[in-house]
Amino acid sequence: MTSLQHIGLKNKLVVTPWLFLLPGLLFFAFYVLYPIVQSFNISFYKWDGMGVPEYVGMKNYEKLISDRAFEISLWNNLKWLVLYLLAIPGGLAVALFLNQTVAGIRLYKSLFFFPFVISQVIVGLVFTWFYDPRFGLLNHLLTLIGLEPISVLGDPSTVTYGIIIAGLWPQTAYCMILYLTGLNALDPEQVEAARIDGAKGFRMLWYVILPQLRPATFIAFVVTIIGALRSFDLISIMTRGGPFGQSRVLSYYMYEKALSEYGFKMGYGAAIAVVLFLIMLVFIVGFLVSIYRQEREFG
Repeated sequence: MTSLQHIGLKNKLVVTPWLFLLPGLLFFAFYVLYPIVQSFNISFYKWDGMGVPEYVGMKNYEKLISDRAFEISLWNNLKWLVLYLLAIPGGLAVALFLNQTVAGIRLYKSLFFFPFVISQVIVGLVFTWFYDPRFGLLNHLLTLIGLEPISVLGDPSTVTYGIIIAGLWPQTAYCMILYLTGLNALDPEQVEAARIDGAKGFRMLWYVILPQLRPATFIAFVVTIIGALRSFDLISIMTRGGPFGQSRVLSYYMYEKALSEYGFKMGYGAAIAVVLFLIMLVFIVGFLVSIYRQEREFG
């Protein structure tokens, strides 16, 4: 092979992957990066979506500081972030159980997989009926054990936690699927070597299995964080932000301000979206840095 042919082959090896990636990169730039830049830009304007935008600088962000509804939405989002992460250890526990060879395991897998395939709208309706203070199963069970019925979705102090529990049901199923896939790809030689060295139970899980499940944990963490921050559909179906706006989160408040019949404040809604994006960015980048440090330490 001549030097010119070698250079031509090398160039093909460099260029060809980018040609395959180019359509995806263009779609990502147009449908993800461009809207993010536009949201930042619109947040500096007062605009109803129809007329000429009026530049107001940082006034939309200054208004957020004194907005009580925004404060409630922000705190509710923090509750979602903390409690929604329970889906990750929950999904791992279910995956470890389903990874065993016991009688009826296929039936168990189907039952645990079921919440993942149904839509969030169905999940919201099911839990709305479950929490109903008149005929809901929850209050029926409470009555059987001698407790007073409660209105989960009608009480400002419990409504957010009730919706989070509803969201955890399908999210745990999703994390379970990720971990089941990871468990099927474990290196059997490492597991067998650990068993020979006497590792079992928690030590086997912590030092042998979990390190091999890092890719699944990373995906589960990112998807769970995104799910916690966008939690719009369940709130829209179950409470519409009520009672008294106490179940709002940033995504739903953004919709109310920018797109609902009482809103059309595009600039203010964009400012809320920017705050939501930055919170998501902080959590995901922080986790990426943690993963990178662990890789450098152990790799």
